[in-house]
Amino acid sequence: MLKKIIVTGLGACLAGGLLFGTNAVSYVKTAYRGVTTSVEQSVPIEFQIERASNMVADLTPEIRHSMHVIAKEEIELDQLNERIASAEQLAEKSKSEIMRLQSDLQDGGNVFTYASRTYSREEVTADLSRRFERHKVSDETLSHLTSMRDARTQNLDAARQKLTAMVSAQQKLETDITNLQAKRKLVEVAQASSEVVFDDSQLARAKELITDIRTRLDVAAKLANADVNYAAEIPLDAADSQDVTEQVAAYFGGEQPSQPESRVLTASIELE
Repeated sequence: MLKKIIVTGLGACLAGGLLFGTNAVSYVKTAYRGVTTSVEQSVPIEFQIERASNMVADLTPEIRHSMHVIAKEEIELDQLNERIASAEQLAEKSKSEIMRLQSDLQDGGNVFTYASRTYSREEVTADLSRRFERHKVSDETLSHLTSMRDARTQNLDAARQKLTAMVSAQQKLETDITNLQAKRKLVEVAQASSEVVFDDSQLARAKELITDIRTRLDVAAKLANADVNYAAEIPLDAADSQDVTEQVAAYFGGEQPSQPESRVLTASIELE
């Protein structure tokens, strides 16, 4: 089966090389990128956000491990500092004793007394030589310990800075994911609102009803004001009894109505 797959793959590569020539690799890369992009675009956004959230959460174990390493290094560095401090005290004591023996030998004496015991010049010289050799070894060891402490201190500072950067980056990514989730919800609300279809006829009837109600209220208010402003009043003067013809003449400025010609002829015939 494996042999068949290998032969098929080689045949496909050979066919592609014959078909596209030297551009076969470019075509394959372009097709692969197109397929990859298409697949990524088809993945739901919710799934991608959840995936990003899981990736950020996966940083927590690494951060905890870094914190554990840093804590252990801090403890070991404290122990190293105590060891260096003790070595420095011993070195100071050793130096002081060496300088004392050297000073005594330089005085030129042949017998020396220390702690109620007497020693010859040769014994003191041999003891000074042994002390000096041990002091040089201790001093060299102290120098190595000091160099080790400085290097480990630098590494610890670098690890602390890296841990701080990791924690800060994780917090920022968590904030970004929270913002993406909120934005996705807003987009969903906007999409849901855009999909709502209003019935135009129902909307028109609602507007018409509201307009009718507003008109009826305006009419009712106007009638109520009319009833208040034009209520019946008590007559204070007697009714005018002037003749209607005089009223008409007064209204039209004293003009006399023109008589038709037929009436004038009839009146003249009657007189004859």
